[in-house]
Amino acid sequence: MAAPMFRCFSRARWFGSLGTSGVLFLGLREAHSGAQGLLAVQKARGLFKEFFPERGTKIELPELFDRGTGNFPQTIYCGFDPTADSLHVGHLLALLGLFHFQRAGHNVIALVGGATARLGDPSGRTKEREALGAERVRSNARALRQGLLAMGANHQQLFADGRPWGSFTVLDNSAWYQKQHLVDFLSAVGGHFRMGTLLSRLSVQTRLKSPEGMSLAEFFYQVLQAYDFYYLFQHYGCRVQLGGSDQLGNIMSGYEFIHKLTGEDVFGITVPLITSTTGAKLGKSAGNAVWLNRDKTSPFEFYQFFVRQQDDLVERYLKLFTFLPLPEIDHIMQLHEKEPEKRGPQKRLAAEVTKLVHGQEGLASAKRCTQALYHSSIDALEVMSDQELKELFKEASFSELVLDPGTSVLDTCRKANAIPDGPRGYRMITEGGVSINHRQVTNPESVLVVGQHILKNGLSLLKIGKRNFYIIKWLQL
Repeated sequence: MAAPMFRCFSRARWFGSLGTSGVLFLGLREAHSGAQGLLAVQKARGLFKEFFPERGTKIELPELFDRGTGNFPQTIYCGFDPTADSLHVGHLLALLGLFHFQRAGHNVIALVGGATARLGDPSGRTKEREALGAERVRSNARALRQGLLAMGANHQQLFADGRPWGSFTVLDNSAWYQKQHLVDFLSAVGGHFRMGTLLSRLSVQTRLKSPEGMSLAEFFYQVLQAYDFYYLFQHYGCRVQLGGSDQLGNIMSGYEFIHKLTGEDVFGITVPLITSTTGAKLGKSAGNAVWLNRDKTSPFEFYQFFVRQQDDLVERYLKLFTFLPLPEIDHIMQLHEKEPEKRGPQKRLAAEVTKLVHGQEGLASAKRCTQALYHSSIDALEVMSDQELKELFKEASFSELVLDPGTSVLDTCRKANAIPDGPRGYRMITEGGVSINHRQVTNPESVLVVGQHILKNGLSLLKIGKRNFYIIKWLQL
């Protein structure tokens, strides 16, 4: 359908400084009618970093989200390229941005780049991405759609606040590109882009000056992202694109393309990039990704990533990664000053984010694993599934054994190939180097007892020394 018509509005009041390329960096006014709690509050939380452009000819960004105007609700989108079969923590802030808009009553679109992933986005990169085949991209895109829908469902079910929310939609841009013919597309779209402008983008300049240079496919990426914005504007009335701060050049291209074709203003909002303690961007290419897919990063590992955050970061992360009100975050930090050893802010941060990504059961799993590993909890071990044990002790050997009558500690250790044959293995037990289910065993001839050496779930956790774990699943109990 064609893009809907919108009313014109008087200029809103902005307080801030205009950065390069017409980007407003600071100071949306704190309250703007119904837009309070959205742009201003997210700016205060640090989630919204930059706004583009500063000046609109038809509307102004704060009034665009005002419930008192005739153009409410709005549609906002953010794109995610399926260069892997899972998103990672580096993508979370953009998703949180979409969710905050949804919670304020607006409609949001998570766009999977099933077509654009074939080209590779050069933004923020020093060399070209590894080329992905069509089937690999399609498989990754399916996995990303499933992950996004699951997280949208977690958000809807576990974080409802009693207000009417907007919709959450997942689309794939291959749906419109697979209908395009190359020459027709270039003829219709290419003439609206100026080479000088495209070449001036920081992401392009950086790559052109690098030893590897830049391929035509990468250079054309910003054109396709601009067309995505135009397509969503035309068919869904989408007027705002959300992205990481490294996406600003691509957002500008979309704005210029839409404005040139329609005369309408659209907007871009960026979120900050999350970096490691060394300053490196978190992600697949950097090799430090914390994945959102359980098969790649378990709920326990995900939970622990946030529990381990430093004190000087945790308040910022509570504002960025959770929906907790600012006064509640202030209270959490005040309690932390009195009892820092309890790491209350880190635990609350980890719980909130793990629940959003992995659901209530994922959070429960992370806590069980934490109790089992760090607090030697037998109760936690007894209710853990095979999957959880494998996730928790991913380097551990996993064996399935038949429990014969009279099976001893020594028999078990040898069948699991956990100790060497002969006197040396025998001494490892007698000298206290072996434990079963967090209980030290020193008599090699002791017969295994169900409920002690074998848990109610039919499992035994064997530890040799300090770090070598073996998981045994007993059959025919």
